[in-house]
Amino acid sequence: MDSHRHQNAWIISVNMGYGHARAAYGLEDLARGGIITANDYPGIPSRDRELWRKSRDAYEFISRLQPLPGIGKIAFGVLDYLQSIPDFYPRRDLSQPTLQLKYVYHLIRRKNLGKHLIEKLAKKPLPLVSTFFNVGFAAEEHGYPGDIYLVTTDADVSRAWVPLDPKRSRIKYFASNGRVVERLKLYGVRVENIFLTGFPLPKKLIGGPEATIVKRDLAARICNLDPNGIFIKKYEKVLLDELGPELCEFKKKHPLTLTFAVGGAGAQRELGIEIIKGLRYRIMQGAIQVNLEAGIRPEVAAYFEREVRKLRLGKALGKGIHIHAYPDRGKYFRALNDTLRKTDILWTKPSEMSFYCGIGLPIIMAPTIGSQEDFNKLWLESAVNAGTSQLDPAYCGEWLFDWINSGGLAKYAWNGYIEAPTHGTYRIESVLTGEKMPVAELPLIV
Repeated sequence: MDSHRHQNAWIISVNMGYGHARAAYGLEDLARGGIITANDYPGIPSRDRELWRKSRDAYEFISRLQPLPGIGKIAFGVLDYLQSIPDFYPRRDLSQPTLQLKYVYHLIRRKNLGKHLIEKLAKKPLPLVSTFFNVGFAAEEHGYPGDIYLVTTDADVSRAWVPLDPKRSRIKYFASNGRVVERLKLYGVRVENIFLTGFPLPKKLIGGPEATIVKRDLAARICNLDPNGIFIKKYEKVLLDELGPELCEFKKKHPLTLTFAVGGAGAQRELGIEIIKGLRYRIMQGAIQVNLEAGIRPEVAAYFEREVRKLRLGKALGKGIHIHAYPDRGKYFRALNDTLRKTDILWTKPSEMSFYCGIGLPIIMAPTIGSQEDFNKLWLESAVNAGTSQLDPAYCGEWLFDWINSGGLAKYAWNGYIEAPTHGTYRIESVLTGEKMPVAELPLIV
């Protein structure tokens, strides 16, 4: 399929953390003129830039404070409360707007937040697809003449994702899973405005509706994750039917590889070094390679390198230990695609990266940061059974290899591929273009 022919939407993100931007870059093939960053685009009024900056800096500052005793926990607790997700059961009307939402509308209506961008895009009213709710609200309030879509980025969402008057709103949603569909209904969104698509994973990791790339990568990954053939022997027929005969050749396509990724605010960087400490002898033996993903944070990459050298593992840099940092989000997201294709285990907090279990990546979860990550963790563990919480990283050289040698992580890889949405990008493209895609229908609640 010619992706350039379908560059018929404005794809909009914000550079607040990675979650909203990561979802947008999954839709890059649909973006007319490339991804638009709502809080940092050419010609953005200084007043808009300042309003966005204050909200972003406050969030990232509090995220970095969170691990600190006392004030960090209190500050993050207040932030988390303001954007918390209420219990789903018993089902009830949750459409009452929150103080946080009312403040957002104050910025849009009284201070014209986003008006300049919306008026600029309205000159060519393509479908407007945003991965951040404030942009969708601004588009509706400032009279954008085209269709408006929001892409949800977690396994459950707070009331902040839905406008003040959802029953009268024309905003449509691409829901990341069935739970989000049901949650949006409780918030008052009309059923006809909700599309169950799944999270938009990058096409370069999927390989079309037939998922040819996923299958090829998963076949190699399961061989690395099940060196004793325990999982493979138990499910040999179904694995061969789905992934092909190459599976059982046990030919390593790449060394056993673990990737640790920090969040957009650089939180949990210390955990990356704890993992290196726990695996140092395995790394020195050549039993595993580790990627430390610093994203667009050069200071995090510098921290990783400094601490690795303190551990007298400098000779392993570029061999058993790889530190990756990038100058901007676009280069980071695109390069990470290549890294993940050669990754066997993803270790990260349960952010939007939880959805990457859909390409057959088993996920070891770092401690959660925020209410939405608690729900991602629950989804990953209970709904799809594709990941598990970390044990003491000091001993990961022991428990991690126990999980590998028993075939446990191979099971998580398979479960993610089977149970989690893989083709979200293709379903979204289908809605926007009107072309049907030969992909499976998702279950309503997961």
